[in-house]
Amino acid sequence: MTIEEAIPHRAPFLLVDEIVERTDTTIRTRKTFKLDDPVFSQVWSGHFPSFPLTPGVLVVEAILQTGAILIAHLPGGGTAGLVPVLTRLSNAKFKQMVRPGDTVEMEVEFKEKMANAFFMSGSARVGGNLAVSLDFGCAAVASPEAAR
Repeated sequence: MTIEEAIPHRAPFLLVDEIVERTDTTIRTRKTFKLDDPVFSQVWSGHFPSFPLTPGVLVVEAILQTGAILIAHLPGGGTAGLVPVLTRLSNAKFKQMVRPGDTVEMEVEFKEKMANAFFMSGSARVGGNLAVSLDFGCAAVASPEAAR
């Protein structure tokens, strides 16, 4: 299953470039933020223009997208036609800036499933150094396309 088959996100808001490694309960992905990405060149051109930084919320979103990819690959399936939607985010810690040119490695660990809710923890690292860590939960909801 490709990234695009696993989650509904598309450019310019697809924030996962590749799946590096995956087990039944963990996944590692990568994203390289480039200076010509829309986040720097269009949408956020005023976000520290003389010292461009990736907005922390986008690093968090990359972790969440990584979690959504993991959910799509969980043993037993059961998420076909469903979209994971963020329901909980806690313990977010921002430890290091992410700048254009940085390759971010995201790692997510599946913790628990209760009904249609999935609970995970995730992190993002740059050059092996922790940039962001958090715990989060998603609910699997019916996709509008599935209802058509």
